[in-house]
Amino acid sequence: MSDLKRSLGEAVAAAFAAQGLPEELGRVTASDRPDLADFQCNGALPAAKVAGKPPREIAAAVVEALAGRPELASVEIAGLGFINLRVSAKALSDRAREIAGDSRAGGAEMPSPRRVIIDYAGPNVAKPMHVGHLRSSIIGESLKRLYRFRGDQVLGDAHFGDWGFQMGLLIVAACDEDPFVRTLMERLGDTPRDFNAAEERQVMDALGDHVDLTMLDRLYPQAAGLAKTDVEFRDRARRATAELQAGRPGYRLLWRQFVKVSRVALEREFHALGVDFDLWKGESDVDPLIAPMVAELEAKGLLVEDQGARVIHLARPGETKKKKAEDGTVYEAPSPDPLIVISSEGSAMYGTTDLATVLDRRKSFDPDLILYCVDQRQAGHFEQVFRASYLAGYAEPGALEHIGFGTMNGPDGKPFKTREGGVLKLHDLIEMTRAKARERLNEAGLGSELTPEEFEATAHKVAVAALKFADLSNYRGTSYIFDLDRFSSFEGKTGPYLLYQAVRIKSVLRRAEAERLEPGRISIVEPAERELALLLDAFEAALAEAYDKKAPNFIAEHAFKLAQSFSRFYAACPILQAGDAAVSASRLALAGTTLKQLELALDLLGIETPERM
Repeated sequence: MSDLKRSLGEAVAAAFAAQGLPEELGRVTASDRPDLADFQCNGALPAAKVAGKPPREIAAAVVEALAGRPELASVEIAGLGFINLRVSAKALSDRAREIAGDSRAGGAEMPSPRRVIIDYAGPNVAKPMHVGHLRSSIIGESLKRLYRFRGDQVLGDAHFGDWGFQMGLLIVAACDEDPFVRTLMERLGDTPRDFNAAEERQVMDALGDHVDLTMLDRLYPQAAGLAKTDVEFRDRARRATAELQAGRPGYRLLWRQFVKVSRVALEREFHALGVDFDLWKGESDVDPLIAPMVAELEAKGLLVEDQGARVIHLARPGETKKKKAEDGTVYEAPSPDPLIVISSEGSAMYGTTDLATVLDRRKSFDPDLILYCVDQRQAGHFEQVFRASYLAGYAEPGALEHIGFGTMNGPDGKPFKTREGGVLKLHDLIEMTRAKARERLNEAGLGSELTPEEFEATAHKVAVAALKFADLSNYRGTSYIFDLDRFSSFEGKTGPYLLYQAVRIKSVLRRAEAERLEPGRISIVEPAERELALLLDAFEAALAEAYDKKAPNFIAEHAFKLAQSFSRFYAACPILQAGDAAVSASRLALAGTTLKQLELALDLLGIETPERM
């Protein structure tokens, strides 16, 4: 089943090719003037330069080639050579009926499915999630749903930060603060060994009485700040990191307690956002791979000594960038910087575990593509990891891609902060948005017939829709200003507006069922019906654009236009009181098809619609 835009595009491209011109000049787009045409092609103007002919002459040949096509009511030349195409009512009716009968609402699958891993969220153990995790979580979740819908075999991986320097910071801070923890770590010694189940349970129970999430929330920022000013503390934390990675038994169990209490909070925030993962792996999961990987890199001649560390040089011969020395002198240096695999203290680095993760994913899943949905500011790091992966043969060139994104900013245009200037916890942001959703529902007089439990569930869906749509309606590469009052409105380009339109359709369908009215054969006649049918047909193009560009905003834009079009259709074309049974049945079917596609689009964005408001 092909959408009208694609089928017309193929016909126009063939008409250009028949004149000996490049097929791509036959590109068809939605018309800028829907009052004049449904679709347009502007290729005759650039074709004139190629063919040395007047553009209208080229356009006339295209029009002649398209004459008599049953799906076209008219094809005309406008201006210098613009080609306007208007679809026939029959073709629109047929296409709307196809979409109505399709469980995928007109969305196609890819002809050659791929194995894809999407690495997103990336929360750190022992650190509360904050607003900086919002974009990664919801963009990654949407891409996972989109790729899966298109037919790919997709795994979503949270990829916890649970094995780096922050763990050493927390180990030292916990031992410094709590004498019991310090004494227990000393008693367990520094020689790696295995515990039997009873010993391990006893130690973990004891740690559970002393190490909880409140403690970690408090200790981490203190430790991170202290490490910037206290060299002795920083060095102890580095040694603790290396000893943890080397298998020191007490540190391993203390680390497990950090992971345990952190995951409870992480799962709470992810669940609230409707985000889930197939893999809950962390950096620690690849620790057994690091030693053999290092040996392999050495054997391949990729690992070299550099100021006490072992690194992989990544810059190609002659590849440099300008740098500034401490004295202000500008000089040329190799670019990108080397990837540090083993630090001078002997510990694995952030890039090391990322490199080992590529290797682990190749061995366990052999993906065709790995997408890293991470802040754009990490672009330099991923360039290093990707280049090292290609040099080591752990991935084919092009199989690793950084899906960068901008920041969510406050009114000052800087990354969003609390009024006190601190980083806002994600849990607090979700609660703040829920409160605003309750307020908006009450202001609009919505939800008054719901039970308290149903009202809370609806308010939560409205809150999530407000957060997600505000983010996903922007191209991921751009930053945006967070404006809760605007995002939570039931008017304008917002998530709550889309939910309201979906609930309105559901209300119409319930009334029709109560009156024993059933949907029937769709017949497109009125202008508002035409507009709605054309937008239903545009779903596949929006999916293809979002998939190719790895950008959910194309789906968000389609969902918004579809909701707007239904609102106009609802005002112009009575459904239950059409005055004609066949017309009423047609419009009822059109409304039901719109709901199906709208809910599917919202689900791809990770937004759930309530039944009532």
